[in-house]
Amino acid sequence: MFHFDNSYTRLPERFYASVYPEAVEGPKLLKFNADLARELQLDAQALGPDADENRLAAIFGGNVLPAGAEPIAMAYAGHQFGNFVPQLGDGRAILLGEVIDVNGKRRDIQLKGAGPTPYSRRGDGRAALGPVLREYIVSEAFAALGIPATRALAAVATGEAVYRETPQQGAVFVRVAASHVRIGTFQFLAARSDTDGIRVLADYVIERHYPDLKAEQNPYLALLRGVAERQAKLVARWLGVGFIHGVMNTDNMTISGETIDFGPCAFLDEYEPMKVFSSIDAQGRYAYRNQPGIAQWNIARLAECLLPLIDADEEKAVEAANGLLKEFGERFQVAWLAEFSQKIGLSTGKEGDGDLVQGLLGAMHKGEADFTLTCRRLADAVTPEGDAAFLQEFSDGVMEAGVTARAAAADWLAGWRLRLEWDGRGPEVQRAAMRAKNPAIIARNHRIEEAISAANYGDFSFFERLTTALEKPYEDQPEFADLMTPPTVDQRVMRTFCGT
Repeated sequence: MFHFDNSYTRLPERFYASVYPEAVEGPKLLKFNADLARELQLDAQALGPDADENRLAAIFGGNVLPAGAEPIAMAYAGHQFGNFVPQLGDGRAILLGEVIDVNGKRRDIQLKGAGPTPYSRRGDGRAALGPVLREYIVSEAFAALGIPATRALAAVATGEAVYRETPQQGAVFVRVAASHVRIGTFQFLAARSDTDGIRVLADYVIERHYPDLKAEQNPYLALLRGVAERQAKLVARWLGVGFIHGVMNTDNMTISGETIDFGPCAFLDEYEPMKVFSSIDAQGRYAYRNQPGIAQWNIARLAECLLPLIDADEEKAVEAANGLLKEFGERFQVAWLAEFSQKIGLSTGKEGDGDLVQGLLGAMHKGEADFTLTCRRLADAVTPEGDAAFLQEFSDGVMEAGVTARAAAADWLAGWRLRLEWDGRGPEVQRAAMRAKNPAIIARNHRIEEAISAANYGDFSFFERLTTALEKPYEDQPEFADLMTPPTVDQRVMRTFCGT
């Protein structure tokens, strides 16, 4: 079924622990991503209409180890909410192995919730159904939005209970990633003063993710720059769709530049820059607006690990790393402005564009406007016929000098249209470009919870309907109109949980 080519197990054994999935009582396939499986070049026999669901469930549930798999739990450390933990590792995840996809890219296939590992820290190594479905939904929503992220290959019920605050149904999530190497992987080695190990890992990452850097005069400094560039662009994309990761610990930031670990994450409904959903983020460390600064902080932790490789002279190494950290802020600002300029229909840069974007966001904040719908309806406001629907998103809340948020938004429209005229592409082209950038539907938190709640009672129809709707986020889909609306007051989900 799989054509494994496992490179990570050829690294030193101290980088991981060999461990086998623990069999479960009654594996049942809940969802299988056949399109992704074909992309991964899984055997066609397993993907056709006659595919044996029991066989797939046995493999993805951890009961059957496919030929060529070399299951391991990866070692890593990490700063969790700013506090360093020298050993974390895959406590409930087991990497089966790696495959080469149709594009020649190496991809990891990992089971989450497949049983305890040496890094479980007294945990059971299992996952509950709700978090597995959440990760499946958001992973595939990100893929459809075109934002780099890990993917969902399958979800399997285990037929067993897992015990958290209450007994819950157990499940396994099958995750696909460009790799699972994290900033925390480097930190694990740095915490042990393992400079040779850091060099081996850095060379591996360059070979796998940044092969163009091999010819650089200082490939390790170039690696730091490459990771920083990808993360700056990634976080800008998050902000562009109103995404809050919720737990941006260094062990949750990939070296490849993919979004990983969809635990207490959520998308904004109303625009609130200091919004926090995560139940464990009491201080708002990972609030929506704080994510760029946290990304830079995390890159600084990677820089600390790479200093011995960047230059034998520590002072010179620190100076070079600090220069790159400064660049991160500049690169993020460029990426953010490009992201939001496209969202408001601009194809060219002009002085004052940043202020124009901030003017809209300020009115949205004061007017408690829904982030997704406001940006989507702005596309129709390229001509005055779309004004009413756009302005309806803003409340009549008073801003400065007695001006309401809705009135401020109306004033903003006038200045924005003048800027669009200068851009010169014409209303229809601008409208189409904005619709291609501003989704009509996102994985709203209350809808995810609705899908999970029904699934806990054995009804997966809403889960299927939601995942289908999210496959085409930039299209108007009248049959899914109910999934595009923000929550009512009694539907709001204020807190999300790690939970796996």
